This record gives sequence, C-alpha cells and structure tokens, in this order.
Amino acid sequence: MFVRYRTGTAVLIIAGLLGGCAATGQSGAGSQPQSVYHCGQMEIRVALGEDENLLGIDYRDRRLLLKPARSASGALYVAPGEDQTRFWSKGERATLTIRGETYPECLVPGAVEMPFEARGNEPFWRAVVSGAELRLERPFEKDGLKRLEVEKVVADRHGREFLARGDDLNVRLTVARQLCQDSMSGAQYPAQTRLTVNGETYNGCGGDPQRLLRGAEWVVEDIAGAGIIDSSRVTIRFLPDNRVAGRGSCNRYTGSYQLTGEGIGFGAIASTRMACAPALMNQENRFLQILGEVSRVQIGREGQLQLITPSGETLTAFQSAGEQAERNNVSRKRKALGIGQARWRDSVAAAVGTRALVRSFICRDPTCWPSRTTRKDSSVSPPERSSTVSRLSRSEMSPA
Repeated sequence: MFVRYRTGTAVLIIAGLLGGCAATGQSGAGSQPQSVYHCGQMEIRVALGEDENLLGIDYRDRRLLLKPARSASGALYVAPGEDQTRFWSKGERATLTIRGETYPECLVPGAVEMPFEARGNEPFWRAVVSGAELRLERPFEKDGLKRLEVEKVVADRHGREFLARGDDLNVRLTVARQLCQDSMSGAQYPAQTRLTVNGETYNGCGGDPQRLLRGAEWVVEDIAGAGIIDSSRVTIRFLPDNRVAGRGSCNRYTGSYQLTGEGIGFGAIASTRMACAPALMNQENRFLQILGEVSRVQIGREGQLQLITPSGETLTAFQSAGEQAERNNVSRKRKALGIGQARWRDSVAAAVGTRALVRSFICRDPTCWPSRTTRKDSSVSPPERSSTVSRLSRSEMSPA
C-alpha cells in the first residue's frame, strides 16, 4: 500500500501519458526557443544565443554562456576559459558541470533516469528498465527474474509508459513524475508507478531518491521550531559521492551522509573556525547538533525539506531560487512552517550584543493544519551516524 500526494491529479497524469511530449518552451517574443531540463531539484532552461554561437543556460537567478566544443557524440558546450564548466546533451538527457561540480543527470520533463527501478509492496514486485530491456520480478511468482524486450515507449511531459512482451506476458509499466511515499518504510521517491501484467494492476514507487535532495541549495528557515535569527543564513547542499556541505550561520561545514530505504544518517561534520556573535554561534551549534542526530528525511507538501531526529526535532529548509525569488516566497515559507503545528514561531530575531531577541506568534491562519504523527517501524534501524563536530581552519577546507 502506498500513500500518494494529490491523488486526483495523479489519475489525470497517468491518463495523460498517451499524449505527445513537450520539452521546450518559449522565453518571450522574438527570442530563441528554450529547452527545459530538471537536474535533480534544479530546473535549467537552455537556448542558443542570438548569434547562435553561444549557448545560454539559466538556472536559479544566474546565467551561463558557453561555446561549442568537440565531442565524440552528442553536443558539448564549454565556458570560455573555464574547462570545468560545461554542458553535454544527447536526446532527452544532459550533463551539467559548474566549476567542477557535476549535477544529477538533467532530464527533459517526463523523462526517467536509466536504469529506472520501480517497486511495490503488498504484494512485492520489482521492475527495472534498462535500454530496450525490462527485468521483472512478478507478484506471487517464485520462478525467478523475467527478461522482456521493451517493444514501445509512450512519452509525455508527465512521464513514460513502457510496453513489453515475452514468455506469455503482456507488461505495461507506467511512470508519472509525482512524489510517491512508501507507507511501509516511509521512504519517498520521485515517481509514482503502475505495473500491469496480463491485466492485473499493481501500484508502487520508483526512481532515484537522491534526485529529491540533490541539485538544490536548501536554505534552513526553522531549527526545531525556534525559527532562525533574522538575516542569518543556514544552508544545506547534498553533493556527489554522498557529501554534504553548507553554511552553519557563521562558518562553513562539510561532512558525509548516507541515504537508504530506512532513512538518512550524517557522518562526522567539520567546520571552519571563524568567530561570530554568541547568538549566531549558539544557533550554529544547535543546527549542527540536530543535523548529526537526523535519522529521517521527507519532502513536505509545500516542497520543503524536513530532516527529522528520532525525538522529533526537525530542520525545515526551502530551495534557494536566488535572492529576489526568496524575498518573493516569504508567505509560502511561513505557510509551510505552520504545517503540523497549532502554534508556530514567526522567527523575528536579531543579534543584539551577546543575545538574540525572538518573538513567538500564534498562527491564526485557518489553513494551519492540526498536528500529525507518522508511523515508524521500530524494527528498522537508521544508518549509523555521528554528531561529532570538529573545527577546521578556512585554509583546510574548500568552499562549499
């Protein structure tokens, strides 16, 4: 059994997979058409410049201009004088690297990463699509893995539908790009899936959960219900090779994380040694302490990242879309911070001398939701983690 958000919309999405694919947009009158890609949580828009010798890439509130370069296959563009900033594309997939950091695979709307894995419970089933092959573990069957040829792929901006046949089996795997949560483990996935085998239908989730975390800079707006100091900045970035980095309030930090089907855990965290006002240092220490104890992660209804400890303390963060966009999203963030709280803190705080002033307000908005509890399986052990925090000099660590 799987819990879905916006289930009414999900039905329309699955029905709409029979339509055509639209992966391009128009940026304005007289401008070049844009191709839209999603690199994990980051959306980019790609278009040729007016002279068609430069490729423009818009992401967050920034813009890259790249020149064409030689490539054995696909199309490659490289930033002038900066070989570590490049964009390579072929078909509906692309790879974006900015100053040496490679983002998750960039996909046009509706496309899925390869190989793509889908699975469901009650009954258990599993399907993996890799190129022209679909590998299937059927419900209620113990005769092993079936390898089927994918005969047809139906593409739509909302997802994909794979049709396969073989060994007296007619298989249809439908994928909709809609957040999906496994109610048995609580793990979230970037796609809802539906498997049909000889007329029998089973629901499940699919895709790489890392795509829900990576590609964004997450800006923390609330630390365990206490808000944050006004004008301070606390961030989290999930990087390649299971690395995490960001700003703690005063110092930059770096560490590791491990995401599994049972939860998330953070390894030893190291930070720089710059001193700040005591209020900021206290906030930073509290943030790093909670981060080291986190065992569960989820994406909320407003798109917020929630990192939750076994005792229920939560770090709530939103994607950074650039300074101007963040200023425009204040009301959305406040609404999301009210989820699950009868009372919530509108964190109006300022460091004054050696102390911070914080005022709390009662949420009088009728849209405030009642408190909710999430069932946790006590038999599942979270990944090993450490809340150890060490201090490094600024010269000992690279910027996040």
